[in-house]
Amino acid sequence: MRNYLLRLMHSPRWQFLRRWIGPYLVNGGPDEQWLRVVLKRETEALLRGLNPGHLSALEISGNAWNQPDLFGEHRSVEYPEYDVCTGVLDDRFDVIIAEQVFEHLLWPYRAGKNVYEMLNPNGYFFVSTPFMIRIHNHPVDCSRWTEIGLKHLLAECGFPLDKVKTGSWGNQACVKANLKRWQIYQQWRHSLKNEPDFPVVVWALAQK
Repeated sequence: MRNYLLRLMHSPRWQFLRRWIGPYLVNGGPDEQWLRVVLKRETEALLRGLNPGHLSALEISGNAWNQPDLFGEHRSVEYPEYDVCTGVLDDRFDVIIAEQVFEHLLWPYRAGKNVYEMLNPNGYFFVSTPFMIRIHNHPVDCSRWTEIGLKHLLAECGFPLDKVKTGSWGNQACVKANLKRWQIYQQWRHSLKNEPDFPVVVWALAQK
């Protein structure tokens, strides 16, 4: 049976089937949005690169990184119980994470200053935002940044420019696919090629 399957996968018949059924096969689970595939991979690489096992983390409006083998301590806060634009928490943290949050803030500069204040010395702030996607009010949608724009926003909030590392990913096909709905990633249909002039998501890791 194994040899038969291997022969089938390399046959013209299989290539024909792949062309037709590929768009309906989802890789990475039913909730994996195309625009988040590379972002998720890069975020995990950056966070694990900090050797976070002994670090304390705050996740703003999310709980994706509350993983047993990742941070020494993890805390999550949600809006409107906590509004990062209006104040700081009593605790201080080694890492603060805000994924797909800052585009929804009326006062992103104030929020960045508050994040800076809540970090321990030499602490890290990871932030990601969309760029070329449609407006999505949650409850409002306010801002977009390129890599250089996000880098200088963080510098204005207090982070040294030379300690802000940025990245981005996107392509024309992904931009078009998400105009009407959030497109689920389908491995054989959707390319993860990066076209720098069409960023869908932008991120930064800044050190205090």
